[in-house]
Amino acid sequence: MEATTQDKTETGSGSHDALAFLEAEHRAVEKLFKAFGKADDDLDAKAALAQRACEELSIHTLLEEELLYPAAQEALPDSDKIDVEEAYIEHFLVKTLIAKFETLKAGDKGFDATFKVMSEMVGHHVEEEEKELFPELRKSQCNLSALGEKMAKRKAELQGKLDAVGSRSVGDKTATL
Repeated sequence: MEATTQDKTETGSGSHDALAFLEAEHRAVEKLFKAFGKADDDLDAKAALAQRACEELSIHTLLEEELLYPAAQEALPDSDKIDVEEAYIEHFLVKTLIAKFETLKAGDKGFDATFKVMSEMVGHHVEEEEKELFPELRKSQCNLSALGEKMAKRKAELQGKLDAVGSRSVGDKTATL
């Protein structure tokens, strides 16, 4: 079976295609959202899943804001189909929900609802990116391999900072990124 670009990105072999890299991250967060939905009344599992999702989303939003969206604006300056500003606003709203988890604990009133709304917003955002932005970028002159290399390097830096702060709350961790 032939390895896809996404497979190569996930395993670290081959070149880093930026869009395959981001799609793999989207799938990883979706798995966390699904696992949260199946956790029922297991508060420890819900707390761990919410924390991991917030960490992943915090790093992911930074990668997109620092690298992807500026590259998209440069590669697609005249596109009337792509609105990167909308993506920035969606990120702001997701980061606002992530910040709520600084005080919300699993089992608290509003914890599950906040996570559900966050997962729905992220799902909408991912769908727009993958159906609109990514195909346009694939057709553009954007060097997706070089962008993917920058993303992989930046993600490693951000993950290192996250790992260095240990087990404090999600909000404390993301504030240090």
